[in-house]
Amino acid sequence: MLDLSVKMCGLDFKNPISTASGTFSIKDSPQFYDPSQIGAIITKGVSSVAWLGNPTPRIAETYGGMLNSIGLENPGVDLFIEDELPILQKFDTRIIVNVAGKTLEDYCTVVEKLNETSVDMLEINISCPNVKSGGIAFGINTKLAGQLTKEVKRISTKPIIIKLSPNVTDITEIAKAVECEGADCVSLINTLLGMRIDVNQFQPVLKNKVGGFSGPAIKPVAIRMIYQVRRAIKLPIIGLGGIFNGEDVAEFLLAGADFVSVGTACFHNPLALINIKEDFTKYMEKHNFNNITELKLALLEN
Repeated sequence: MLDLSVKMCGLDFKNPISTASGTFSIKDSPQFYDPSQIGAIITKGVSSVAWLGNPTPRIAETYGGMLNSIGLENPGVDLFIEDELPILQKFDTRIIVNVAGKTLEDYCTVVEKLNETSVDMLEINISCPNVKSGGIAFGINTKLAGQLTKEVKRISTKPIIIKLSPNVTDITEIAKAVECEGADCVSLINTLLGMRIDVNQFQPVLKNKVGGFSGPAIKPVAIRMIYQVRRAIKLPIIGLGGIFNGEDVAEFLLAGADFVSVGTACFHNPLALINIKEDFTKYMEKHNFNNITELKLALLEN
């Protein structure tokens, strides 16, 4: 009998498929599917205080994906706990909260407040700009990434996932740094930096000029980076970046991921998560795999 369950960081998940941060709406998504059917819900970024986000336009289509410069708009951790978390708790699935901040203190404030909740795990978004270091993103500096990991791990009662940025020379160095400082898991990849220019209006399409590039076009980059990180660290890996069907899920797992997140596909198709889960089930049955372990052991390396 096919078993899609996964164990990660001491927690059991019914299957290895989750939402990607920023792509699940507590008001809208359940109108299309039952979130209890997926392994986990990863929330949008939650900060210590409300963030307004970037000015519009802040979303643009492009070949093979999309650009966004939303700016992590959210109401802040207090309102999240009061308004959104009670609704999330109604679903039979794991809850993973994405944590954002502009300073080390911001992250720690959110983590401390979430300690007292039923949230299962925390995904730390280290692609945020550290305003105390001139705006450099935590995730592109080995020292800053390690320091942030050490501090949030010190105060957290929940398993910590560090979400790695692909906008670095060597992602394995960042991965090793956060593993060394106590991370329980890593997720990758976050969006690549991209830009579009309107050739008729003669100006950037996004008001913020640059944004995060996601979708099928970045999948080969994600697969390569997961493959490299898998061979550099021993932590569980959540893979994301351009997953649109069941074979994509299999490819990420074969590359070294233990779990996957689906994002851009959900904008293209509100039922994407359920369709991908069903497609992945058919893939597993086609190849006579009984569980995820059998699939991951099937990779042939020369």
